[in-house]
Amino acid sequence: MSGTLSLNLRIWRQASPDGPGAYGSYRLEQISRDLSLLEALDVLNEQLIGAGERPVTFEHDCREGICGSCGFLVNGQAHGPQRATTVCQLYLRQFQDGDTLVLDPWRAKAFPLIQDLAVDRASLDSLIGAGGYCSVNTGNAPEANGTLIGKEQAASAFDTATCIGCGACVASCRNASASLFVAAKLAHLAQLPQGQPERSHRARAMQAEMEQQGFGSCSNNLECEAVCPKQISADWISWMHREGRRDPA
Repeated sequence: MSGTLSLNLRIWRQASPDGPGAYGSYRLEQISRDLSLLEALDVLNEQLIGAGERPVTFEHDCREGICGSCGFLVNGQAHGPQRATTVCQLYLRQFQDGDTLVLDPWRAKAFPLIQDLAVDRASLDSLIGAGGYCSVNTGNAPEANGTLIGKEQAASAFDTATCIGCGACVASCRNASASLFVAAKLAHLAQLPQGQPERSHRARAMQAEMEQQGFGSCSNNLECEAVCPKQISADWISWMHREGRRDPA
């Protein structure tokens, strides 16, 4: 559907992590349905700056659904109502003229608020630092065809490697668990020959760090899978728990 529409926006405004917060109400009149929601926020911020008010703070970078920088709740849903879509790729044509959109930041103990819709997701970096990598020195890059990997095995590893670390799974979980994120990071390494060294240690270390960072445990509500913009299966969480019990090679 082409044309324009008007939207009512209720946006969480909080100038500092320790300061008070409240919803601000705004209206966008006759803006293009072809704009993304982030572009609509750009329009709003231009209006706020022109009026001498503080613009809305939100995270963004590539705006192509690749980097995982952006993310907030739209009417209580991580990244909004469209499945397999990051908020930067959520276009206004998904909404109706006159709709009210309530925008909230990710809310999780491990994601302290910075300002408005922006949160600190450094805890995800700490999870990667605990073991989401291969530390074995393999020397020079090996010949690409020197290690044979089956098509299905490679495709499965790639499916889990598509995780962009946006944090939607954490924000949507009633326990604020990072289990799907950790499972994806473990699975894309463990399914390939290059990831076999340190495999068991990696799984235990990342799961221990998840608890240390204040993430909750998984209770199998599957909201993480429902909101994941890359549609990573929650089946990998069960696999992750088995992985942590493996005997070291």
